[in-house]
Amino acid sequence: MSSSIIATELAPAAIGPYSQAVRAGNTVYFSGQIPLDPATAALVDGDITVQTRRVFDNLTAVAQAAGGSLAQIVRVGIYVTDLANFAAVNAVMAEYFQPPYPARSTIEVSGLPKAAQVEVDAVMVLP
Repeated sequence: MSSSIIATELAPAAIGPYSQAVRAGNTVYFSGQIPLDPATAALVDGDITVQTRRVFDNLTAVAQAAGGSLAQIVRVGIYVTDLANFAAVNAVMAEYFQPPYPARSTIEVSGLPKAAQVEVDAVMVLP
């Protein structure tokens, strides 16, 4: 099975030795997205709600570059620096996804790149 790299200027460029996403067959594996503005590569100013929206906007751009949409995401991994923000992250996720929702894990971590409050990775299956 061959794989191909997914990249778009509508999402932040990778800040390390990885790709925004990789497609293997009809499955797309997304690298974690933090709330970086794609135009400036700077962390967006704002609370967890603002940061989470930026992350899902970035994931949307990568999904579209892969030829899909968030509706085809089957798994989401969410990493937050404060689990007290769980409800706020849930509320934003509900703005971007419709039932049936993807499988998901939410994990509190001690830190994220660039002092972000949230990071999200995903797996998408294309038809």
